[in-house]
Amino acid sequence: MSESIEISLLGELSVSAEGQMIPLPASRKARAVLGYLAATSRPVRRERLCELLWDLPDDPRGSLRWALSKLRKVVDRDGVTRIVADRERVALAPTTAAVDLRDIRERLIDDPPFIKPPDLRAMAEQLSRPFLDGLEYAGTEDFQLWLASERQDAHLLYLNVLRRLALHPDVAKPEAIKWARQWKEQTPLEEEAARGLIHALAHSGRVAEARACEADFITAIREAGLSFSGSLMPTMTSAPKADLAEVRPVETEPKRMLRKQNIGFCRTDDGVRIAYAKVGEGAPLVKAANWLNHLELDWDSPIWGDTFAACSRVRTFIRYDERGNGLSDWDVDEISQDVFVRDLETVVDSLGLERFPLLGISQGCAVSIEYAARHPERVSALILIAGYATGWRIGASAEEQARREAVMTLTRHGWGTSNPAYRHIFSQTFMPDSKPEDLDWFDEFQRQTTSPENAIRFQEAFGHIDVRHRLAEIKVPTIVFHAKGDQRISFDQGRELAMEIPGAEFVPLDSKNHILLGHEPAWRKCAQEAKEFLQRHGV
Repeated sequence: MSESIEISLLGELSVSAEGQMIPLPASRKARAVLGYLAATSRPVRRERLCELLWDLPDDPRGSLRWALSKLRKVVDRDGVTRIVADRERVALAPTTAAVDLRDIRERLIDDPPFIKPPDLRAMAEQLSRPFLDGLEYAGTEDFQLWLASERQDAHLLYLNVLRRLALHPDVAKPEAIKWARQWKEQTPLEEEAARGLIHALAHSGRVAEARACEADFITAIREAGLSFSGSLMPTMTSAPKADLAEVRPVETEPKRMLRKQNIGFCRTDDGVRIAYAKVGEGAPLVKAANWLNHLELDWDSPIWGDTFAACSRVRTFIRYDERGNGLSDWDVDEISQDVFVRDLETVVDSLGLERFPLLGISQGCAVSIEYAARHPERVSALILIAGYATGWRIGASAEEQARREAVMTLTRHGWGTSNPAYRHIFSQTFMPDSKPEDLDWFDEFQRQTTSPENAIRFQEAFGHIDVRHRLAEIKVPTIVFHAKGDQRISFDQGRELAMEIPGAEFVPLDSKNHILLGHEPAWRKCAQEAKEFLQRHGV
């Protein structure tokens, strides 16, 4: 029987077999290679590993071969080959080693009703340690960017675990206060975290402390330039030790209540892991991915929350993160219109969906159109919002193309920095009529959702989109929405899309926003007419 290999990515990288630590190579770059392969869990191009870890012109391929030879002595034990390599790619065979971060992620995604508190406590302790601690400067700038994004994802898992512990019905109130306090310290401006701590304090009889915590939270919110009104205190209808689950929200609870979403993963033919989410009940409604997505970060957001709530109110709403962003794999060989469609095909096929309406927003419209042309038997209707048939490299003027090139240059230098100035300029083109706090959220959301490299690759791919030849092939009921003042995609492009799709309905919207927001009349008009459109066509 072969030894069981365990790899820990949380804290300093470590490898153990049968409970005994295995010495690692002294080379930080070799350890970084192992950490990257273990975290990625799929074959990686040799060129990619060289780009990430060696920026000297002295033979990066030779250095990689040396590093792999050292790592094989660590993990290829007891006759089992765990590092698999050919001339083009390298991989750590995913079924031959247990990886702590991967195991935690899978447990949380499977999301049984309640993971037991001892397991959650162990997860919290592991996730409190930095991902690949000590390897910050083991590679090039690209490696540092990858490391930062992975640490952000691990941090989100940590918040998930703290939240579960703070609200778990089997955790005693004194302990719940401890976890709620840590949760709030990590997200000081998050309303749910503040409410969790305030409720835990109040139901432990520490009402004065709960009120002081509420006052501190409201002060912090207003100092940050955000608005808040109402109370976070629970309605105390029984003794202070009443269970948290029995407390009813007060009148100031947000009107929009989103249901719990279930996140899963599937793999494309080229080995890319795609994350998808389902929420709601009833007939399916599938949304094609668009710039940018993150199934966890955008779920209850000020930008997408109202739209997702409307979509899931009477249907099973399905959406996904396309490759290169969100919870899907970031390190991918190709980002293009063709693989965008293949990602959608993979999600739909993995869920066994037979026939469904398809929602496209922005470049997701082109993906939806291509999918409907390839699979007319699967699509019952198309809802297209702020879409276009040709990308900026095809249909835009020379002036517009030059502007887009300049934006890509700014992306390369400004995307991953802590200074939001560049992203703020970029965000304003999506939502010129948004509230300042919504724009701030979108600024930070974009930074967390993909890498600078992939942000450029996405923009380049969008430039080459061309589905003009597919428009006449669309035979399903179609409705096209477009804002008259859209500053990213012109109104004429939306109108031309509707004109070329046989029988398509066109609905102009009085808005300047490329992304419609729930507080504007144009959003309400779009939501109502889309609902009536599906009802008219019986889908």
